This record gives sequence, structure tokens and C-alpha cells, in this order.
Amino acid sequence: MLLFTWAIVLLTVVLFAGMLVSLEIGRRVGVARLARDPDGLTKGASAAEGTVFALLGLLLAFTFSGAASRFEDRRWFINEEANAIGTAYLRLDLLPAEAQPPLRDLFRRYVNLRASVYQNAKSLEDVASGLVEGTALQNEIWKQAMAAMRLPGASTQATMLLTPALNEMIDITATRAMATQNHPPHIIFILLAALSLVGALLVGYGTSTNKDRAWFHHVTFALVISMAIYVIVDLEYPRLGLIKIDGADQALLDVGAGMR
Repeated sequence: MLLFTWAIVLLTVVLFAGMLVSLEIGRRVGVARLARDPDGLTKGASAAEGTVFALLGLLLAFTFSGAASRFEDRRWFINEEANAIGTAYLRLDLLPAEAQPPLRDLFRRYVNLRASVYQNAKSLEDVASGLVEGTALQNEIWKQAMAAMRLPGASTQATMLLTPALNEMIDITATRAMATQNHPPHIIFILLAALSLVGALLVGYGTSTNKDRAWFHHVTFALVISMAIYVIVDLEYPRLGLIKIDGADQALLDVGAGMR
């Protein structure tokens, strides 16, 4: 996780530096153009610049909106899972008394595992291992619950109410796993970086008419764009970067704490 954080920070710094270089190249090209043609820079370039910056702005808005939406969806799914586990746990009361203790113990282990499987994982292998362990606990919970429903003292309400609750508890894990893996294609980020560099080139070209370098505007432009891209990438991977979703896991921990 720390490696990922440093990796995206490094990529952001590289993009920032690349934009500064592009700004300087654009300025030098503009200065050379002015030296050859004192009447001014290339006519009609504003249309090309407008297209590039419109596309850059659209892509930034699209990727940021999508990243923020997926971030909130992942938080919502954690709350949904907490509610599903809590509901299934409460409906264990419908089972015969002698079948409840082992199932309650399995539920405690399961909710603690689900609360930590993504949060404390150090690598993808750890996450995969935790998911496998969670699946094994789900199967054991389902097996024991089905056996308890067939006991002589089991009520029909247990089958009608507990089975759907267990299904929902199990199904939400697949939904969360898919949400964790849901990201835009890498080509989107490559295009975003490329448009940022092209935009910086055009900004440098456009400011070449100034006698002095507009360092403040150049640095501000490069910093704002590179930081926006950093935030987008960090939102896409809320378990790995500086923007964390770990606080949402408290909902699962609270459910586990309330299991008597």
C-alpha cells in the first residue's frame, strides 16, 4: 500500500515536471515563430486550442465524477453488508436454541474477517486469501443454518426469513468485490496525461508573446492539473492511496461488537 502511494506521488511529480517542460517547449516554439514572423503567432490556432482544452476539461470532469461516484458506492456497499449481516444475525433467534451458539460464533468470526479483509491487507494475495477464508465461513454458516432449519423444533418462519437474509449477506460480498475492481480503462488515464502535456504545450506557445516567462501562471497551471489527476487516481484506489475508505469499515465493526 505504501508502495502504491509513493508510486502515484512519483507519477504526479513526473507529470508536473513534464508539463513544465512542455510549457517551456511551447514558449520556445512560439518565440522562434515570432522571430521568423514578427506579425504574430499562427493564425487560427485558437480553434485547435479550444478543442484540446475542451476535451481536457471534459475528461477531467468525467473521470473525477466517476471516481467520486465509485468511491461513494464502495462506502455504501460496506454499510449494506453491515446491515445484511446484522439482519441475518438477528434472525438466528428463529432457530432452535441448541443450534444458535455455534452459528453465532461463526457470525462473530465472519464479521470480524469481513471488516479486516480489505482494510488490513498488505497485498492482493492477502485480500484473495481473506476472501477465500470468508467464502469458507459462508459455506459453513449456510450448512449449519440449513441443518438447524431441519431440526424438529424449527419453525417455518426460520426458513422464510433467515434464508433470504443469508442469501443477501452472501451476495453482497460479490458485489463489493466487483466494486473494488471497477475502474476506468488505463487508456483513459494515459489520454488524460497526454492531453495535459499537449495543453501545457499550447499554453506555453500562447504566452510566448510575453517578454518575460510567466512562471507563476505556468507553475499554477501544471500544479492544478497534476493535482487534479492525482486526486482522481487516489479516489479510484481508496484502500491504497492517501484518500481512505477505511472509516466505513466501522459499520461492520459495530455490528460485530453488538453480537452477544
